Amino acid sequence: MNSPTITAFTIILTVVSYIISRGIYLRTQNALLAPLLLSTTAIILVLHFTGITFDQYKPGKSIMTFLLGPATVGLALPLYQNRRVLMESFIPILTGIVCGSVATLTTAVVLARMNGLDALIVKSIATKSITAPIAIDVSRIIGGDSAIAVAFVVFTGTLGAMIGAGFLTLCRITNPVARGLAMGVTAHGQGTATILQEGQTQGAMAGVAMGVAAIFTSLIAPFYIPMLLK
Repeated sequence: MNSPTITAFTIILTVVSYIISRGIYLRTQNALLAPLLLSTTAIILVLHFTGITFDQYKPGKSIMTFLLGPATVGLALPLYQNRRVLMESFIPILTGIVCGSVATLTTAVVLARMNGLDALIVKSIATKSITAPIAIDVSRIIGGDSAIAVAFVVFTGTLGAMIGAGFLTLCRITNPVARGLAMGVTAHGQGTATILQEGQTQGAMAGVAMGVAAIFTSLIAPFYIPMLLK
């Protein structure tokens, strides 16, 4: 296959894999069959057996990644529709995001150090709960490895999307605002996409939490993480 054909094939493969995976998840509600995990596995297998390399997959990936921008902007719609909820509980929401951001940084660094992980790994894992573009820059600033940081970001988002909502239900957290904030702070974009399926309020709060947590973490991480490492 020539380059344009491969690019078209990889885009179709990715979209179809996700649609099928999402359908399976909605039917089964099984955390182990989360759309991201299932579709990623299917794509890897197809690429392996068709002989398509990652370099050949990159052009299609770049097109789909570009579309993340409009998709993220699309989160503004449920936020606008739930602006009254946001304004009425602005202080509690902001407090929750700040506390959640500090908690994720602290627990990540402390647990990593307790398990004797290398300093490079500790610095890279600290940014696991913020969106990948910001995690890359923050990890570089604090002396971590951006590739490792992205791996932890993807793993955290996938795990959060798989078990986050179920865990919140197990803890009897039913308030839609609280559920959205928890998913947005801990599981960033993937968690936001998952909790949006529950309702627009949850999705709007998750979107706010994801954005504010990323900004707040990028401001305090260069100072707070070195302090924890001492």
